[in-house]
Amino acid sequence: MMNSDSPVMRQVEALAEMRTLAAELRARSGGALALVSTRGALHAGHAAIIRAAVADAAPVVVSIFVNPLAFGPSENFGRYPRRLEADLALCRELGVAAVFTPTVEAIYPRGYSTYANEEAVSKPLGGLSRPTHFRGVTTWAAKLMNIVGPTRWYLGQKDGQEVAVLRKFAADLDYAVDWVVVPTVREPDGLAANVRNAELSPGQRQDAVALSRALAKVKEMVEGGVRSSDRLVAEATHILSQHRRLRIIHAAIVDGQTMETVREIVPGRALMVIAAWVDEIRLSDNIIL
Repeated sequence: MMNSDSPVMRQVEALAEMRTLAAELRARSGGALALVSTRGALHAGHAAIIRAAVADAAPVVVSIFVNPLAFGPSENFGRYPRRLEADLALCRELGVAAVFTPTVEAIYPRGYSTYANEEAVSKPLGGLSRPTHFRGVTTWAAKLMNIVGPTRWYLGQKDGQEVAVLRKFAADLDYAVDWVVVPTVREPDGLAANVRNAELSPGQRQDAVALSRALAKVKEMVEGGVRSSDRLVAEATHILSQHRRLRIIHAAIVDGQTMETVREIVPGRALMVIAAWVDEIRLSDNIIL
């Protein structure tokens, strides 16, 4: 939380101004600068990530940018919720140093034609159902590395494949950044905090909660000694299949770093990942086994 001695939070749109401010913040803190990247419409999961970043004492920059490159042709970029004033108020309350809110035109000006792409970790799972999504994620990440220059980047475990893609992307391109992954925040019924949750009807929500129930059951089985991924995935799929609104996009157990499927569980390294449509709302979740 901010106190009376905290500096005033700044909102910055221009790229050059953000680059200058980031250099100033690093100079004041002995070189450290934290980043939390978001699409806005901040919820409890974002708040937990921001709190973790602020608690580590480096100045925190939050980016709010609805990235059109991360949306597929059938995904409605224009309908993504935008609540900038509420987002700024939350960032101010949590003690953020600066909020970067560039326009699409500034990030991808007319004639823009250069993209950053990770070619392995991004291919399975979400990369199959959303083939252009991670190219958008890594291109925007490269922009943030160059404009903000964070020394530490905070992410949520809910976006497990995005975490793995960004880590591999940064390592391969020698970006000097540390990654901090904050545990998934769950609502009282177990549903992972997500901007799309507000769109769920009561009936849809009852079905959506099956994702977290399936993950919890798989974790319970692993803790009970089950190591066969085929058996674990079959149980998760059985739970999901009992809900008529759910259409499974993928359900798999993978290596948390490479996103490759695994046959036998190595505790602490394996990740159970699920994505499903609840009618026309896409939800995803995961759990470290």
